Amino acid sequence: MTEFSSILSTSNIRGAYKSSQELTTSPVAPEPQGTGESFADVLRNAAQSTVETTRQAEAVAQQGLTGKVGAQQVVEATLELESTVKVMISMRDKVVEAYQEIIRMPI
Repeated sequence: MTEFSSILSTSNIRGAYKSSQELTTSPVAPEPQGTGESFADVLRNAAQSTVETTRQAEAVAQQGLTGKVGAQQVVEATLELESTVKVMISMRDKVVEAYQEIIRMPI
């Protein structure tokens, strides 16, 4: 059986990890008003990034089926897509959890 780490290129792993970090990072201290992104902007950008990653992975998969790209590239694109989807699902779960906490607060 092939070693899992030998299938992936290091640069693609770093790129996927960096992309996932950008989606989950948030400032520790509140920023002054009028600067930085709003929460809605962060969610919108994360969703757009996820859609773009999905489209790229689908394009690579289609090219792989026609023989234009190798299996290695298809696997890398699929793993990057999987990582992105996991991060988005985690973000969704946190938003739902926060919403449920707010609903449970006494008025």
